[in-house]
Amino acid sequence: MERHNRTVIAEFIFLRFTCQQQLQVVLFILFLSIYLSSLMGNVLIVVIVLVDSRLQTPMYFFICNLSVVEIWYTTVTVPKMLASFLVEKSMISVSSCIVQYYFFFSFAAIELFLLTVMAYDRYLAICNPLRYSTIMSPRTCQSLAVVCWLMGFTCPMFPSIMLVKISFCTPFRINHFFCDADQLFRLSCSDTYAIQGVGYAVSTVVIMSAVLFTMASYVQIIVTILRMSSAAAQQKTFSTCAAHLSVVSIYFGTLIFMYVRPAVKYESNANVVVSVFYSVLTPLLNPIIYTLRNKDVKEALKKTFLRGKE
Repeated sequence: MERHNRTVIAEFIFLRFTCQQQLQVVLFILFLSIYLSSLMGNVLIVVIVLVDSRLQTPMYFFICNLSVVEIWYTTVTVPKMLASFLVEKSMISVSSCIVQYYFFFSFAAIELFLLTVMAYDRYLAICNPLRYSTIMSPRTCQSLAVVCWLMGFTCPMFPSIMLVKISFCTPFRINHFFCDADQLFRLSCSDTYAIQGVGYAVSTVVIMSAVLFTMASYVQIIVTILRMSSAAAQQKTFSTCAAHLSVVSIYFGTLIFMYVRPAVKYESNANVVVSVFYSVLTPLLNPIIYTLRNKDVKEALKKTFLRGKE
């Protein structure tokens, strides 16, 4: 009954990371550097994959899609976070907050589906090498990518529509750097049990389905690798999926920690750190992992830079 006596509001204020002005400046420079590095790294991967004929393979096609997603994924939240370091009060309207919520979780879901498809690609390449080129044809890859994008934009649609129909009351401060579901539920003065249930069910089904499918693919991959007679062949084969496995472990692990549980039962202060990791740092780690640990990409980079100097 107390909630219904609160004032209904149309804007939220993002709380600052810290009240110390000097530290605010340091954080702004730090996150700006990370954001720009992430953009440049992912744009570079997209360009390299498009211009180098040796990278016109299913695996790099999906890596290219993943980099495009990472660019938009960070752009949905980081610019607003950077602005909050420079102004006294970082405001966002309720409608803009819900739009940010929708696109953030859409791109998060697209990345989840792409990583799952990439696990399937590695499974086919290692466990069914003779049929790989037939199954993973350019048309099949394009179809799988389209399905990933469509499913990603569809998954958070219903929870977002439900959010539009609820009211938000004072206090109107978001203890986060973007409009996360946890914070929106806390600030609502409407009954949110239905939307919490829908959001929890959608996130759990999507994340755990992707995790189980990816684990099934890697179980088959590991079994196939262990059957190889040569240790050198085992190491070489495993190295082809090491980069993807690294990204999957980081991304899936943080998403499970954040969203495969009832959100409102947990305080979100500690979750901000985890959120920074998977929404800001991970998009930077992906291009680093796929370039520093990938011989083909490093060769393509050398070839491109040498061509530019000629």
